Amino acid sequence: MPLSTPLATAEEVHAHLVDELNLALRRPGMFGGELALRILLDHLLFVERQPGAFIQQRRDWEDRGLWSAVGVTGAFRDLIPGQHYEYGMASVYAEFAQQRGWLKPDGVLAEEAYEALKGRVRQWAREDCTWADVMAEFGAPSVLFGGNNPLYGKTLGYLSKDPKQPMVVFHLWNGSEPGTESWPPDHEQPLLLAVRFGDGLFHRSFTFTPEGERRKPTTAEPCLPQ
Repeated sequence: MPLSTPLATAEEVHAHLVDELNLALRRPGMFGGELALRILLDHLLFVERQPGAFIQQRRDWEDRGLWSAVGVTGAFRDLIPGQHYEYGMASVYAEFAQQRGWLKPDGVLAEEAYEALKGRVRQWAREDCTWADVMAEFGAPSVLFGGNNPLYGKTLGYLSKDPKQPMVVFHLWNGSEPGTESWPPDHEQPLLLAVRFGDGLFHRSFTFTPEGERRKPTTAEPCLPQ
């Protein structure tokens, strides 16, 4: 039986997928994690008739140490404690979305402000600080991966107007000491663990705070396949 209403146009399908991707990047857990992001990317690349583009991106991630048997998620397991790396994973996919013109940031930095941030942030991040400190120093992020509740970890991404420039990413954590399940967590504000940017080897793109160094996992934790 023919449909009573016409189907959406290719342009409408594309716009819908872009909107869904931007929502999923900000709250990946609510959408199904890394697998959901990859499905949305596959659909978008199919609509754009470039289904092989992600294969090339994955090869680049492999060369940089950003891809594992469980996807990008696995690259964070030796760097970020507990199961708190989904927002970091999402920030990597957001960089790919930025390159494709799909990412819809909440704002971008002027060239001078971006270069100033990039020039001093590694030295600045060598001291312990909180989410509130980051916001006071650098302002609201271009993309907030996670919610506004300070009891939960999150990732902040800062973008230049030039889409070719790398995102400067702040990885923040909140929780309790290993082996405890206390709630609320030990800290009123998420703690900055590391700043990440650059397109070289993944582990070398990180600058850890003293707290981030202290909380690096000692063994890789199990992670569900993606």
